[in-house]
Amino acid sequence: MRALVVLPTYNEILNVEPMLRLLREVVPECHVLVVDDNSPDGTAKMARAVGEELGQIEVLERGAKSGLGRAYRAGFAWGLEHGYDHVVEIDCDFSHDPLALPMLLEQAAHNDVVIGSRYVEGGHIPRWAWSRRVLSRGGNKYASLVLGLRVADSTSGYRVYSASALEGMHYETVTADGYGFQIEMTYRARRSGASIIEVPISFTDRQRGESKMSKAIVVEALALVTKWALERPFHRRVR
Repeated sequence: MRALVVLPTYNEILNVEPMLRLLREVVPECHVLVVDDNSPDGTAKMARAVGEELGQIEVLERGAKSGLGRAYRAGFAWGLEHGYDHVVEIDCDFSHDPLALPMLLEQAAHNDVVIGSRYVEGGHIPRWAWSRRVLSRGGNKYASLVLGLRVADSTSGYRVYSASALEGMHYETVTADGYGFQIEMTYRARRSGASIIEVPISFTDRQRGESKMSKAIVVEALALVTKWALERPFHRRVR
């Protein structure tokens, strides 16, 4: 398996070096692409320095901060252009444990899409408030029900995609961002006939740096889910 880890960053100067070093230890066979949205704190410069030391790390700098979905699409395009057969999504803030990545990659050998899930047996979220759990789990159940996803955690951003799955779902035309991006990717994967499996993970809130997630992004995602659900009878094919 030739896998590329796509690591979007914006102002992750506190996390990017330890994340890159841990990824190199845990999955030394994988290459890493840091997709940086012009971080003013020097994240890209730090990533480049670590890459020169460790090898197999590239940095793709974009002109401005324009959202998680666009960063991932840029990373996917780079990975496919350079011949990788699997592409990994992971956050730089350690909310996704790199130690779980070998397990996801193992499942990727037999499945088109592997989702690191908080909501299957064995998955958990330490230290989340009750209200946040209800919002997250309720939103996931709603998305799965109205879109026919048959996925417990469609908002998870810890994933592995096969190159063929990305091409089959026409990822380049995905327009949503944040939570909505992950749901739309899941929806397109399901509609395109890709095989999807969820494996349990532990999700931990970032310890350093500021979160980019907001209630507005969650509300926007749920509005998009409703829109896609209303369109389902009229759009049978991925476009």
